[in-house]
Amino acid sequence: MIIQKYGGTSVGSPERIKNVVRRVAKYKSLGHQVVVVVSAMSGETNRLIALAKEMQAHPDPRELDMVVSTGEQVTIGLLSMGLMEAGLKAKSYTGAQVRIVTDSAHTKARILSIDEQNIRNDLANDIIVVVAGFQGVDQHGNITTLGRGGSDTTGVAIAAALRADECQIYTDVDGVYTTDPRMVPEARRLKTITFEEMLEMASLGSKVLQLRSVEFAGKYKVKLRVLSSFEEEGEGTLITFEENEKMEQAIISGIAFNRDEAKITVRGVPDRPGIAYQILGPVSEANVDVDMIIQNIGVDGSTDFSFTVHRNEFSKAMDILKNQVQPHVGATNVVGDDKIAKVSVVGVGMRSHVGIASKMFRTLAEEGINIQMISTSEIKISVVIDEKYLELAVRVLHKAFDLDQEPM
Repeated sequence: MIIQKYGGTSVGSPERIKNVVRRVAKYKSLGHQVVVVVSAMSGETNRLIALAKEMQAHPDPRELDMVVSTGEQVTIGLLSMGLMEAGLKAKSYTGAQVRIVTDSAHTKARILSIDEQNIRNDLANDIIVVVAGFQGVDQHGNITTLGRGGSDTTGVAIAAALRADECQIYTDVDGVYTTDPRMVPEARRLKTITFEEMLEMASLGSKVLQLRSVEFAGKYKVKLRVLSSFEEEGEGTLITFEENEKMEQAIISGIAFNRDEAKITVRGVPDRPGIAYQILGPVSEANVDVDMIIQNIGVDGSTDFSFTVHRNEFSKAMDILKNQVQPHVGATNVVGDDKIAKVSVVGVGMRSHVGIASKMFRTLAEEGINIQMISTSEIKISVVIDEKYLELAVRVLHKAFDLDQEPM
């Protein structure tokens, strides 16, 4: 049993949908049971969001989900028609029809359960099942969406529910690269990457797979493979659970970056227990995710507290901090910068190699790039820098860690 997920560019026109039909038909002819999960046609979700914003400057989240979920509904119908035209049995399902049950956090809902019985019945009757990605339904019957890139999560979640043999994510790239090849032409495709590394890469801004889909795959041990929908052959990149001896022995597997971040500093905060919660509590209650956090050493009873948020939520976070938090905790002021970027080096090899951080910092220093914040884990080092230096930083780090060379 194979789950195939196709992104927006892969189904961007009737001709491309026919290309997907040919690929699905090939897998079916080899005797596989196939479930296909699709995104909206490329550009469609943006068009629907723009329409919503013409009606309401800040669209109501429930109604916005109602509007944007229609994008995938078009694709599943068209793909099913294409499969029927090719002489195959096919049936389309929206997220609600499958019964992909989510929580009620509109525009970024989380999957709670999947009732896979209808899909199993169809597969038993030799039907190719086509499912709308990115969407579900909450316990009150409201349509919900899973956030940008949510079709990956749908594909992996269905693979987990059905205990599929493999979940293939088809996209406009032929695998996972050492970094974005559009920025660094010397970037290499990795044959394999561990789940841990992929999780870090996805969380740090690598756009190949959505973070939650990788988390889901890791939790339920779903085999993932990233492939190109525009190339007939190719093994793509396999995301594995084991670090075995045959795997590529690079210390660093890749460089991820993210320009969708903003930095906020709350200055002159009283240096006392519980202050971090008093600052971040109201922010998290407003459903704003916080990423990197730094608290300076206190001087004369006060300190500065800095953290990063997604750029889309920058103004919302600033409002909360200025109007609620600053007067409540007695901070001096709140300052922000939405022209920053995060660059990260990732690799399980860091566990057994020292000097990665110093090499990264030296490489950036030699180019005159100032580091504003640093965060580390066992297998990654992230830095926040001025956005205008992002491309330079990625290129010099890629070269410094020999990522343009095939590993020994």
